[in-house]
Amino acid sequence: MIYSLFDSAVAYRPTEAEQSEPVPPIEAVLFDFSNTIFKLIDAGTWLRRVAAATGRLLDADLLEKTVAQLGEAYRIPEVAALQIGRDESAEQHRTALLGWFEHVDFLQGVEAEAYAAIAAPDAWVPYPDTEPLLRELRRRGIKTGIVSDFPWDVGVHMEHFGLVDLIDVRVISYQYGTEKPDPVLFRAACEQLGVDPRRTLMVGDNPAKDGGAAATGLRAYILPGEVRLGERGLAHVLGFLD
Repeated sequence: MIYSLFDSAVAYRPTEAEQSEPVPPIEAVLFDFSNTIFKLIDAGTWLRRVAAATGRLLDADLLEKTVAQLGEAYRIPEVAALQIGRDESAEQHRTALLGWFEHVDFLQGVEAEAYAAIAAPDAWVPYPDTEPLLRELRRRGIKTGIVSDFPWDVGVHMEHFGLVDLIDVRVISYQYGTEKPDPVLFRAACEQLGVDPRRTLMVGDNPAKDGGAAATGLRAYILPGEVRLGERGLAHVLGFLD
């Protein structure tokens, strides 16, 4: 059936009755993980942890040089190519990051230790407003989930900070061999929660990946892509529930 002359590509088809009815209320909220509810420790902290684990000296000048070299190495064509689809499996992610680190002088020979430091339970930390929002959603009886491109179960980081029980389901890309905006991931989260996608809100920071949830019938709230050191702006999610 043709809905309009200029339909966007969608992975769902509402019934005619659903099209004419009021937009249904939100009953579930899905979150991206990285840079939405949790953030990776800063580069300086990470490199100092690598230095401590490997016995390598790292003064202020070398730290600054290494951070700059990380940015330069990431733009090397073969390194950039490795990053495509890296979250489709744990193996691809490890290959992608080790292939990046081997171009950085300070990390050469300790690539595995550098990778381990990124995967440590406390290497990802929640934003200040993550826990208050999740607890408020729980208080209101709103179902919650994570849909994230990641190479391992992010529950290890949430458990470290005592937040794992505030999320009902976790759908992670490596488990499905695909990345967002593949409808498979959004559908899986909604099915596991037992909620209609049209009654679900996706919250993330990537308009292409997280905003792609709209093609599956979800609504999407996209946060600015800026680096946030303080609150992430998550309290605005509550406005979608009123």
